[in-house]
Amino acid sequence: MTTEGGDSIRNRIAREIDESGPMPFDRFMEVALYDPDGGYFATGPLRSERDGDFLTSPEVSPAFGETLGRFAVSERKRVGEPFTVVEVGAGSGTLLRPLLDALEEPFDAYAVEVSPSARQRLAEIVPEATVVGALDELPDSFAGLVIANELLDNLPAAVVVRRGDGWRERVISADGGGLEYGEAPPRPRVAAWVDMHTPDMPEGSVVEVQVAAEKWLSDVLGRLRRGTVLVVDYGDTTDGLARRREEGTIRTYRGHHLGPDPLLEPGSTDVTMDVDFSALMRAAATHGADVRLHRQDDFLTEWGLRQTLADLRVAELDAARRGDTMRRFVLRSQLTDAETLLHPRGLGDFRVLVVSRA
Repeated sequence: MTTEGGDSIRNRIAREIDESGPMPFDRFMEVALYDPDGGYFATGPLRSERDGDFLTSPEVSPAFGETLGRFAVSERKRVGEPFTVVEVGAGSGTLLRPLLDALEEPFDAYAVEVSPSARQRLAEIVPEATVVGALDELPDSFAGLVIANELLDNLPAAVVVRRGDGWRERVISADGGGLEYGEAPPRPRVAAWVDMHTPDMPEGSVVEVQVAAEKWLSDVLGRLRRGTVLVVDYGDTTDGLARRREEGTIRTYRGHHLGPDPLLEPGSTDVTMDVDFSALMRAAATHGADVRLHRQDDFLTEWGLRQTLADLRVAELDAARRGDTMRRFVLRSQLTDAETLLHPRGLGDFRVLVVSRA
């Protein structure tokens, strides 16, 4: 991606490497995704929509936000007043809009979003919400519900490779204008994380060191005096991820398909990974929070999505009996989209982490 000044993210990464030495992968992700002058999420159009690079559950079907709205109503009864709703990584507002519609005012709502184009859209879609660019713009203390849908998979992570009885950290070097991978001794905090969470792995195993995701959760819990943090993402427990460690889980997306190697077109592709939910659960436990982990299909079923599907099927049959072809077509489309949220080998296999404090 070329910035307004004519430079490119790739050239700027290469220049930083020339000045400071090989670049850890988490720093590469930070620049490629969030640099304010050319980063993938910090500049350009909305990314999570049908004309973009990927779709998240709320863009697939409004039933996702409606179902989480029922959870929010239940949380409000548990937590009491005043009640604050926060979505971090709010994107186009397709989750927050139906969720807020399920709540009766008054409430405080915040949409946290790094993308300027997304913040502009959010101001239109959820005008009752305060739109901010970072967590540190939230109140220092509040009670309510914080939601992060497909956010943590994009937080910068270091990468380590098992070599013998130890670890080597993956770093990036610049060679003739191109970028290439190398290895170096792991930094202390990287070594500490991997030794705590994935100590026993076979030779060649590749692990994403998700320090930033843990810090994000700790920062949120530091502000949330009562309520719940809801994290929805693809990933698994540490044990569940073990079978994916032969090559690691880092990948890119563009145009709704897997993209090229992250080093080839930084700033122009989504860079993502599977979330290690075991590490997040351990981090939450240090804050004294209650932790539950669900599959997305099970969680949405618990909060009424299958009843929504049943209602749509009844309405479709009624439209067919009345010969209302257009209405039947609309209902069939809504039903198909909502069923996608439960597909056992797709969105239904995402994980929902519920972190609650009394």
